[in-house]
Amino acid sequence: MVFKMTVGIIGLGLIGGSLAKAYTVAEHRVLACDADESIQEFAILSNAVNAVLDKESIKECNLILIALYPNAAIEWLKNSAGLIDSSAVVIDCCGTKKNICEVGFALADEYGFTFVGGHPMAGKEQSGFKHSSAALFEDAPMIIVPSKSRNNDIEFFDKIKELLEPAKFGRMTITTAAKHDEVIAFTSQMAHLASNAFIKSPTVFGHKGFSAGSYKDLTRVAWLNEHMWTELFMENREFLLNELSLFISALNEYKTALQEENADEMIKLLYDGKRLKEKVDRGVKEW
Repeated sequence: MVFKMTVGIIGLGLIGGSLAKAYTVAEHRVLACDADESIQEFAILSNAVNAVLDKESIKECNLILIALYPNAAIEWLKNSAGLIDSSAVVIDCCGTKKNICEVGFALADEYGFTFVGGHPMAGKEQSGFKHSSAALFEDAPMIIVPSKSRNNDIEFFDKIKELLEPAKFGRMTITTAAKHDEVIAFTSQMAHLASNAFIKSPTVFGHKGFSAGSYKDLTRVAWLNEHMWTELFMENREFLLNELSLFISALNEYKTALQEENADEMIKLLYDGKRLKEKVDRGVKEW
């Protein structure tokens, strides 16, 4: 087989494993590494990966995708930057962007390769290579954080789209690291935190026969990787604390209406929430 390009993937968990499978299906040569050597071996035996990514073969990569926790991704970049070919594009897949982008852009300037912050907005409750899928990213949003010098470079973004095409992402959003972390605190991190807190009611043990779609929707992401999410929460704590404060304040309004048996206030609160959801769904950008 004549491969289209060589792709290096660091980390073979759910995200890295799914990327490996997607690029392999698209007939690219995939080299990968994982802290667990047994996973590396299984990925090769299952034909998701062609060979192990090492200090020698990293020079052959046209594209490198880092699918590690933020701190581990930064450590890998610091240790490996000098081995990366200057023509390569490196994209991380971390859930926060500020720290990894600061390090990635600086190392890219020093060693000559191209670094792009990335965040594929896809996942499952179950983690690990065994749950990975070549179809995980189909039609999913992909967030891209370029360096300041690339902000208005249309040809550059076309190249990034081409490099990521095998994953079959849907919409690509281009933003800054700070804006990414601010918005993701609301759209992703708060959702996981709220779900994880909601499930802690003792009533949960008697939910069967009384629950349907709303319960399933609200509790789906309570099943999470506590180590990864703790790292993401702590790194993004300022933005997350702001969203958490707003959420607690809103909940207290509902609580007060109940305590005071104020039905008119409850109607108003519920109506406001419904109307806001309607506006957001229609694309209205202000309340």
